[in-house]
Amino acid sequence: MVDTHVTTLENGLERRDANFVSLTPIDFIVRAAEVYAGRTAVVYGEIRRTWAETYERVRRLASALAMHGIQPGDVISVLLPNTPAMVEAHFGIPMSGAVLSTLNTRLETSAIGFMLNHSETKAIIVDSEFLHLIGDDVLETLRPLVIVVHDEFAAAKHDAPHGVDYEQFLTEGDPAFDWVRPRDEWDPIALNYTSGTTGRPKGVVYHHRGACLAALGNILEWDMPKHPVYLWTLPMFHCNGWCFPWAIAARAGVNICLRRFDVETAWRLIRDERVTHYCGAPVVHSALADAPATWREGIRHRVSTMIAGAAPPPVVLAKIHGMGFDAIHTYGLTETYGPAAVCPPQEDWKSLTEEQTADLTARQGVRYLLQSSLAVLDPETLEPVPRDGKTIGELMFRGNMCMKGYLKDPDATAQALSDGWFRTGDIGVIMDDGYIRISDRSKDIIISGGENISSIEVENVLYRHPAIAAVAVIAMPDEKWGEVPCAFVELKEGKFLTAEEIIAHCRSFLAGYKVPKAVKFDRIPRTSTGKIQKFELRTRIEPAQASNSKPD
Repeated sequence: MVDTHVTTLENGLERRDANFVSLTPIDFIVRAAEVYAGRTAVVYGEIRRTWAETYERVRRLASALAMHGIQPGDVISVLLPNTPAMVEAHFGIPMSGAVLSTLNTRLETSAIGFMLNHSETKAIIVDSEFLHLIGDDVLETLRPLVIVVHDEFAAAKHDAPHGVDYEQFLTEGDPAFDWVRPRDEWDPIALNYTSGTTGRPKGVVYHHRGACLAALGNILEWDMPKHPVYLWTLPMFHCNGWCFPWAIAARAGVNICLRRFDVETAWRLIRDERVTHYCGAPVVHSALADAPATWREGIRHRVSTMIAGAAPPPVVLAKIHGMGFDAIHTYGLTETYGPAAVCPPQEDWKSLTEEQTADLTARQGVRYLLQSSLAVLDPETLEPVPRDGKTIGELMFRGNMCMKGYLKDPDATAQALSDGWFRTGDIGVIMDDGYIRISDRSKDIIISGGENISSIEVENVLYRHPAIAAVAVIAMPDEKWGEVPCAFVELKEGKFLTAEEIIAHCRSFLAGYKVPKAVKFDRIPRTSTGKIQKFELRTRIEPAQASNSKPD
């Protein structure tokens, strides 16, 4: 029998301009400027700009980029800290039809160069402090338009002989520019590079639909009210700040920009600006909690915080609650636009001890409302594992908050998105209440202070030393940073090295946070086929003591 019901129902009911518009988070700033034009949008030092002023500036940016030949689909890279220009880039670049690529300012020149070349970037917006990260070879090969942001708070100011001043660049643009709406919500909006699970970063492509839903998901899961005051402790180069630049615009909130995280400054801003929300890895929360009590005197209002990165130790969550803050734990990856799972508290948790509640809150939880599925599946059969808290499987996502794929890497894309699921590579269990907890990682990634470190990349650098015969790098628990790299080293016969010499060697090739914080000279266990048994090495280490310096 032919089903005529659907045919009849759909006859003449096609999409039209009046009833279908592609989703995009760029709409959020348009509405903020229309409805809350006079409300503060950005605070940075003496700078205070309204939503109307910010909207004008991002339209100028989009217009100036178009005037300089930027075409829809071109990649524009930014090397910026959490300054007003970084907020503006999240709107102005997509408004031109281009794709925003936020680069990690903590990386070394070679990694930045790879990303710029791989993305074939057409323009770079760069803070003068980070100009030295752009190699001359990249400039000569790509010949990108270089736009330099000069900031009075920069620690160092480098010159770009052929660069254009950012503020001057904006004056070239039209404040009434008719910005480019995506022709399809599947169009790319951003390109974010992973830290490289195999030593080489992958370019994760976001679409407008996913970015829009991820931003709205943050609002819903956090119960974020209108006009929040948001402190930028989380780097905006991390998954586009977990999509919060767009979320804050949707709520017409205030972006309190913080160029570099400083505990005393953060506490001052929380008090003086009456900050209501902030995000960060466990290390950020620990630093705030461990600060002198005098720094937080005068704070009487409630503050909400979102914690993600490495799974937070229960002790960190207890510290947050001890400050009188409301903490929510989320979980996600670059490939899921940042947070895509959340651990919402249940009513019956109120009767538990603080330690029990902290342990439950440290779990990865359940899917975001706007993410279709989160499951723990057998990686071979794709069958759900029992809800017994014991049977392990792989955490997998499905939904609109999953990436388009990896740029120029169809094989990796197909592998990650096979069989209708995004495979996270994280191993975990599902509890009887349906909440998920990570128990291990199939990828040997180390998450230190919210930064992903590839153990393979560190091992490759160690192998460059002529005295080293074999190495294995694993995560070592650290009460401050969550995890830090620990290197197990076997030396060649007749060779001698100190731990300090090995660390100095690594510093010559790696960003500071990737350098091993401990070196152990020990036999490296192997299988009969020669494969290193990292699980055994993990039994040989003790948690590192909290270090005083930031691993940057």
